[in-house]
Amino acid sequence: TATNILGTIHVAKAALEHGVRRFINFQTALCYGRPSQVPIPIDHPTAPFTSYGISKTAGEAYLMLSNLPLVSLRIANICGPRLTIGPIPTFYQRLKAGKSCFCSDTVRDFLDMSDFLTLMDIVISDDVSTGIFNVATGEGHSIKDVFHAVANYLGISPPDVPIVPAGKDDVPVVVLDPRETERVFGWRANVSF
Repeated sequence: TATNILGTIHVAKAALEHGVRRFINFQTALCYGRPSQVPIPIDHPTAPFTSYGISKTAGEAYLMLSNLPLVSLRIANICGPRLTIGPIPTFYQRLKAGKSCFCSDTVRDFLDMSDFLTLMDIVISDDVSTGIFNVATGEGHSIKDVFHAVANYLGISPPDVPIVPAGKDDVPVVVLDPRETERVFGWRANVSF
């Protein structure tokens, strides 16, 4: 948490001192907490409840008050080559090794790394809007969907897998509404689940 709050403050102060023309912040979708609306619109109130979500949201709040030319991107679950965390690589490693798996009873919005990088090419330009934006596909998929996709990729018949309820520190559904990002930047996620 110190990195997300104090680290953000130190980097923001240095950016102001050095006249940074565009400051891009990567924010977690967990800033919304347990949303009252899905897909989650950009103007949904923030209500994080995990230490990670709280610290990232505090850092973003500081940046919003800093007078920096800020683009804060609230990002869905990014997936793609060489990522080693999350359900896709976990299922891949466990299924390949013949180990058992379980699925949480949750739904997530998965964004391909190539779509994220396409947006970054747009966002780093000096002549585009600043503000807060959701970066997502706007589509939700269950963790069991992910499990089946990985099993199919490996060419194995998906074994029966226990579905466990979302934990007290988890959010059952995280699907972001990217319409404002699409409108402002002319960007849309192109890689489907």
